[in-house]
Amino acid sequence: MTKNFQNPPAKNSPALAALPEVNFSDYGDVRYLHLGTLWVQGSMLLDEPYDIELEYVQRMMAGLLFFNPLAVPKLKAMQLGLGAATLTKFCYKKLRMSTMAIEINPQVITACRTWFKLPRDDKRLTVIEADAGLEIQKPQHAETVDMLHVDLYDHEAAAPVLDSLAFYENCYRLLAENGVMTVNLFGRNASYEQSLAKIAEAFGPQALWAFRPTKEGNTVVLAQREPTRPERADLVNRAADIESCFGLPAKKWLRLFKPVV
Repeated sequence: MTKNFQNPPAKNSPALAALPEVNFSDYGDVRYLHLGTLWVQGSMLLDEPYDIELEYVQRMMAGLLFFNPLAVPKLKAMQLGLGAATLTKFCYKKLRMSTMAIEINPQVITACRTWFKLPRDDKRLTVIEADAGLEIQKPQHAETVDMLHVDLYDHEAAAPVLDSLAFYENCYRLLAENGVMTVNLFGRNASYEQSLAKIAEAFGPQALWAFRPTKEGNTVVLAQREPTRPERADLVNRAADIESCFGLPAKKWLRLFKPVV
């Protein structure tokens, strides 16, 4: 049985009034976040709130294939778009990383802390209420991010909200020397090839890797600041480490994940 709950009252302002209503539904052992529609914007296992439930969100962590697992707690992660805070919680709680999320809708932040077990900010966790496209241009963020996760959709989930060449160039400038970006490309009005071309222009075509689409239609693309081509044996070993250390299905990823060119 599914139950829907309205979000807490928002402050009275024209800007907030233009943002979609935030609500959630429970179905079995999973809680789903919605922005005023039936489209799922994120999910949480009620009994394991810091695990990753959706397959495409698990794939958003593919950047781990390019880092030594022992070094992961020393890295910095950033999420553009909070969703149900799944990636933010996983990086903060499971990976012990310094983690920053940027979310434009204050009601989403409140919902994540009220319904989705998002911890309060501390020395390792920062959630910023801001337009991600503007926030990432601030000089204090430049070359500071090791793992950047981009999952920016409106309440209709029709196409990425930020998908321009200039945006991806700004994402490139966020990354530290060995940094990686993963992007979820999905939506009725999205064009995978056009988005891929913009990312390739910003990062260089040799920097791009991609998964096959999930059955729901999500295609996760990974871009490296500095392109590498690890040996297959090294990726297999790294995938085994990721599974044993972090519980993600990384061995399966290798059957579905390859360089774009």
